[in-house]
Formats: sequence, C-alpha cells, structure tokens
Amino acid sequence: MTAKPPAQPRPPHPLESLFCPRSIAVLGVTPTPGTVPNDIFRNILTGGFTGVLYPVAPGKRSISAVPAYRYVLDIPGTIDLAVIVFPANVVDKAIEQCAAKGVKGVIVISAGFRETGADGLARERRLRDVCREHDIQLIGPNCLGLINTDPAVALNASFARKMPDHGRIAFLSQSGALCTAVLDYARGQQIGFSKFVSFGNKAGVSEVDLLEYLHADEQTAVILLYLEELSSGRALIEAARRVTRGANAKPILAIKSGRTPQGAHAASSHTGSLAGEDAVCDAVFREAGIIRVTSIEELFNSAILLADQPMPRGDRLAIVTNAGGPGVMATDAAVHAGLQIARFNGDTTQRLKAALPATANIQNPVDVIGDARADRYQAALDAVLADDNVDQALVILTPQSMTDIEDIARTVCRVADSTDKPLTCSFMGACDVADGIALLHARHIPHYILPEWACRAMADVQRVCRWRQSELETVQLPQAAATLPKYLLNGDEGYLSEDRCLHVLQAYGLPVSDHRLCTCEDEAAAFAASIGFPVTLRLVSPQVIHKSEFGGVALNLRDESAVRAAYRDMLARASAHPDRPTVTGVIVRRMIPAGHEVILGAKRDHVFGPVLMFGLGGVFVEILRDVTFALAPVGPAAARQMIRQIKAAGILEGARGQPPADLDAVCDCLCRLGRLVHDCPRIEEVDINPLIVAPAGQGAAVADVRIRLGPADRAAVE
Repeated sequence: MTAKPPAQPRPPHPLESLFCPRSIAVLGVTPTPGTVPNDIFRNILTGGFTGVLYPVAPGKRSISAVPAYRYVLDIPGTIDLAVIVFPANVVDKAIEQCAAKGVKGVIVISAGFRETGADGLARERRLRDVCREHDIQLIGPNCLGLINTDPAVALNASFARKMPDHGRIAFLSQSGALCTAVLDYARGQQIGFSKFVSFGNKAGVSEVDLLEYLHADEQTAVILLYLEELSSGRALIEAARRVTRGANAKPILAIKSGRTPQGAHAASSHTGSLAGEDAVCDAVFREAGIIRVTSIEELFNSAILLADQPMPRGDRLAIVTNAGGPGVMATDAAVHAGLQIARFNGDTTQRLKAALPATANIQNPVDVIGDARADRYQAALDAVLADDNVDQALVILTPQSMTDIEDIARTVCRVADSTDKPLTCSFMGACDVADGIALLHARHIPHYILPEWACRAMADVQRVCRWRQSELETVQLPQAAATLPKYLLNGDEGYLSEDRCLHVLQAYGLPVSDHRLCTCEDEAAAFAASIGFPVTLRLVSPQVIHKSEFGGVALNLRDESAVRAAYRDMLARASAHPDRPTVTGVIVRRMIPAGHEVILGAKRDHVFGPVLMFGLGGVFVEILRDVTFALAPVGPAAARQMIRQIKAAGILEGARGQPPADLDAVCDCLCRLGRLVHDCPRIEEVDINPLIVAPAGQGAAVADVRIRLGPADRAAVE
C-alpha cells in the first residue's frame, strides 16, 4: 500500500503580516507623551506585544528607552509590519523605504489624504500604487489602527487608550473616531474582542479582504461592521455570503450610516425615487445574510448573544420573572420582535405547580413572585429549559428587599452550564444589581438593562438562523435577446421613446400586447380595427414623460371613430401646449383587461450595480411605498421572495375570497427584467408601471414602461 504524502502546510494568509507580525517598526515616533505617534508606540510597547519593536525617529537616540533608528532601512533583520505616523507629505517616501526593506504589511495612521481634497487624493493614489507594486498589505490611511488581542500576539497598534479584553467578537470600522467610543463602551459592558480594525480610507485592504480573513480566524465568532461608504458593493455581498453560510458560518452585523435623500431623478422615475441608497442597502444586506442594525447598542446587544450562547433550535421563548409587569412588557416585546411565547407541555406545568407558591403564575411568562430566592428561580428554570417546546429563556429580576441577587446570578450561571439552550438575563436596575450583573458577565451570560433589548437581540439571532436554513438559488438566466438594438448600444442618452421601450421588452420575452406606432389618423384607425377593439392610444413625444398628466392617454376606445377623435384630440393638445412638444406619433395598443396593478423597476446603483424593484403599482406607488428590492439578475425563488416581502402580498395571493393573481407570470417578468438590465449596462432605470396581472394561469401584461439610458460609452467600458 502506497503511503500518502505528508500534508503540505497551508501558506500563511496575506494579512498575517498585519495581524500576527513578529517584528514591528513604528515610523515617525516622537518622544512627546500624549501625541498620536508616541501613544501608538507606547501602546505596542506596554501592551504585551510578543514580538520585537523598533522606533524610527530621525534625530532621536531613543524613544521610551528603546534605541531609535533614522530610517527603516537602518534596522537590522526583517520587519513584518510598519506603522506609519509621519506627516502625509512624506508617507509615500516612507512606504518606498518599507518596500526596499521587504516589509509586507503597513498601517498608515496619518491623515491628510483623499479626505482633504484633490492633492490628498493624489498622495493616496501614490502610496496605494507603491503598495500594489510591491505586494504590501496596506491598512488606511487616516485610521485608528489595528488590535489583535490574541495572547500569543497581544498587539495594540492603535492610539486607543487601552487594550480591550480578549473575546470572540471582531469589529471593523471605517471611522477611527467611532472606534475610540466603541472601545470605551465595550470596556464598560465587559465585552471583549478578538480583532479590532479601523481601516480608514481603504486605499489597500478593504472590508471585503478583512471579512475573508476573519472567516478563517479561529478566535472570531461574530463580525461587526461600521461602514460610511461602500466602494465594492457586489464584492462585499459575495464575501458576506461565503462568511455567513456553510460549515464555518459566522454572523455579520452591520451599521451602515450616511443615509442619503432620494436621487436627482425622483421626479421623473418611480424607481429612482424609491430605490434610494438606504432602501437598496437594506435589501442587498438581507440577501447576503448581513444583519443590519441601527445603533451601537443593538449591534453589541446582538453580538454578545451570538458570540457567547448556543444557537437556538427555534424561536419559542420562555420568560421567568419575579415581577409581573416586566414579564408582560417582555412578552409584548417578544411578540413584536417576531418571537413566539412558548406553550409549556403538561409535565412542565406540573413541575412548576409543585415547586412554586400557589400565587405564582405557572404559565408563560412564569412569575415566581417578588419574594423569590435562588431556589425558586432554579426550579422554574430547570422546568422550562427541560421542555421540548422551549428553545431559549429570558430571566428577569427586579431588586426587592428579600431578593438574594448574587445567589440568583450564581444559580443562573449553574443553569447555563447544564443546558444547551441559550439563556439571557435582564437584572433591572443599576446599583443594587451591579454585583449580580458582574457575575453574569464573568460567565459570559448576555445581560440587558431592559428585557426589550434582550428580545430584540433574540430576534436578530432568529434572522441569522433563518438565513442559514434558507437555500441559496443558482440563478438560471432567461434567454437573452438574439441581438441588442443599436440604440441600446450607441443611441442618445436619456429616455427611450415608448415604442422602443416596448420593442426592448419584447426582445426579452416580457408580455407586451399588440401595438404599433402610427403617424396618421388613418393608420391608427386601420391598425385598431385589425387587432380588435377596445384599444388604447398613447402619445409619443420625447418631451412628454408623464403622459396621463398631459392628456396623452386615451383608454377603452371601442370603434374607429373613437380612435380618430382621440388621435386628433391628442395632436391638438400638443400643438396648443406652450412648450410645443415634438410628436413622433401615437401608439395604438390592444386594451389590457383589468387586474392587479404592480410595479416592476430596475436601477443601476452606483455601488451594487443593477437592482430590481417590485411593489404595488399604479398611481399611488410613491405614496404607499410598498416596494422591495433585490440584486439583479434573480431566479424564480428570489423573485417569489420579493413578492412575499411587500405588505400587499396577501392581496396578490388572494384575500377575502378573491382569486389569486398569476404570481408565476410576475416571477417570470422579474427574471426577464433582471436579465435585461444585466445584459445592458447603459440602462440606468426602468419603470414598468403598471404591470397588470390577471388571475392565476392567465398571465400578465405591460401597460406602461419607461427606460432611461446612460452615457453611450458605458456599454464599451462595462
């Protein structure tokens, strides 16, 4: 039998030079305490760093009794990581010396780059180019730095005031100033970190690179993100999907700030109005399994539960409290957050009845009464956690004169050691409960000031569970058009005429009724007669975007005389209008039977690329704003999920005895529209409003469409 060759060791990750250096040079150190360069050097020196540290300080013999060097090139031996705190105008020269020295990782703390304008942007590009040329991993510039709490490294290469505790949470932030506040908050809450990174301007290493690294990091269980801007949206989503699913899945929670007002084209496009940065970001984060939160408080409330407790089997919650009011409030908060209040089985009810006073409430929430001591909490928790109908438990305590707070905390810790179900606590108050809370923190049992916060965190955990249990769809793209019309490739920028819009949709198999662009009254009447009445007429003019408001739409025309009269009326109205719009002709279309009106839209987002929109359509779309979004292209499962996400989904599925709409037809239209915007990079926005949907099995039809094109050179570039 042939022996297997020995396994080859995995090559080190490229970011190891940043997180696990054996030697560090700090470039630009000053001897003045309280300055950023001095604080960073002293943080590394006094923080327990297990490697070798060198100060580079031209003109200085030593820094903090450590011999100093004039240039990084003067340091004997190899340097894994350089931390640069020189002024911005000499950073590129320092990096060139680092390249000559063979340094593989650089952290540029210094500010004065693209955040300061054109000159700073040019400086940033120079240092970025040098790092790319020499394969140097660059964090920054304009950042707080990097922290690795692993005792084997103990690296605090930042100007944070103190080294945080070691933990299982990684924190990545674009804002250095926020980082200092977060570190102080976490220290007050006794929250530890595995890694802590401020990546600043992202001239080199981005959040995408850091996610990939942390995915493989054994010491990280949860990843937190604070983002102010996204430069590689699609790459972030693809990386997040890899991180949040599979055998080594890790939750990602994110705060995305910088919510912007709706875009410049809002007045002329429903999609442009509704698909703002924030709405799109919500949707695509959801598609990637990123749990988006709204505050630092929620970020860490959910993170500690994910990091320190087992994942629940389901969403059924048991509440044990010594006060009825907080128990009821917690119940309301749990239901509002989407959790279920567990129904106890008969055995659990009997155990509770035997162990608790007659005045206790043995239904959920379990009220062990205000005079409860540790033994009563123990009995209640043992009973409810043994119940197969319970997936997790919340312990509420209010401090009363007879309450043995620390004993109850120790009891909760013992119960946590004996169960595989997640356990959270809310010891309500401040001073009286402080020692008990400290015991819970020491055992890594999540504690929340208010029960509502615990429920919100448990709901976020459920979002993680649902994401992991869902199936990712392999998108099978619908058939593309055989050839793209020339006006999609090199035509004028702006809105396509309606006849061209309909032609494009037909090329991609979207349902468009019989139609023709007619340039005279006789042609319009003859074509209407050939396709059968009733018909609709629609004015075609590059200056008339909102046809209904202009009087450029005539519906339900039932004979040739009605067609002729409507044709003449439209042209007369255009001729009399002060703006004298140019009229290309009138589109004659077969009238579409009544049905449910929905909107399908697409937008080319500047971060995420093509994005689809779906919602309740018609004239009230921007008032009701009942829409949802997804990255394009989509497959049938993703399209169906878009339909389910709107509030009006129940109407489309059939409500109060009404027949359900043809949702298969809607899904098909969403898939085809996604393929269209995927294939045509010049398309900026598409509005199909309304798409009229017939009852199940009877299809759908496009009633109105607008397509706006971007610059002609985009097709060649993309």
